[in-house]
Amino acid sequence: MDINRIQHHGAALYQALAQREPIAPLTTQDPDITIDDAYRIQMVMIERRIAATGERIVGKKIGVTSRAVMNMLGVYQPDFGHLLSGMIVNDGGSIDSKTLIQPKAEGEIAFLLKKDLIGPGIGNADVLAATECVMPCFEIVDSRIQDWKIKIQDTVADNASCGVFVLGDRAVDPRRIDLTTCGMVLEKNGDIVATGAGAAALGSPVNAVAWLANTLGRLGIGLKAGEVILSGALAAMFNAQAGDNFRVSIGGLGGCSVRFH
Repeated sequence: MDINRIQHHGAALYQALAQREPIAPLTTQDPDITIDDAYRIQMVMIERRIAATGERIVGKKIGVTSRAVMNMLGVYQPDFGHLLSGMIVNDGGSIDSKTLIQPKAEGEIAFLLKKDLIGPGIGNADVLAATECVMPCFEIVDSRIQDWKIKIQDTVADNASCGVFVLGDRAVDPRRIDLTTCGMVLEKNGDIVATGAGAAALGSPVNAVAWLANTLGRLGIGLKAGEVILSGALAAMFNAQAGDNFRVSIGGLGGCSVRFH
């Protein structure tokens, strides 16, 4: 795809974000779009946002890691996007639903890095050695594509459908917990709506972070000390609207809550 189309789509996605007005899927506008094209579009969108808001990149998110989300979206490979400082919501905080377009909540495990992780060649032991702590978290995903009608290229271009994120109330040494078997309970308005385990994220959240480090490494990008990495949903995502309250609890990690107004 030529640079003009890359710039066009990136600008359109940023305008959709800023104006909270979704656009038609990019894959219907340019059926031949590739995943590489989509990542280039993603960077245009991110650069536009940073230029307009003064935000900074604080980490990465890994998307489409669980079978439940793959089946829901019809997307069958993981992707990544960038976390910005303006996306952070405090644990127990309230999100104005009017600031998002079509939000969905998903429970995850977040990693805070204390060392750089630069692939390729990163294994699980490298991830654990580079991790300061892990925390329960919510990612509130949002799509700038109409009705969530996305293919992998659409969600990649749209910064992996990232909205905002909420980090939980505890920070735990990842070597003190089995991140594969730890169980998750997700509640919406006091009702249990989903359960999951760490294994839902590519077999282990550690696998997911290693995948990210190696994927970025092939692009010449490293994960940096101090960055937050959202490792992927441990169950299905759930629609969120004003009046909804969500809580996630993960065995050995603690909990995280958020509400919408």
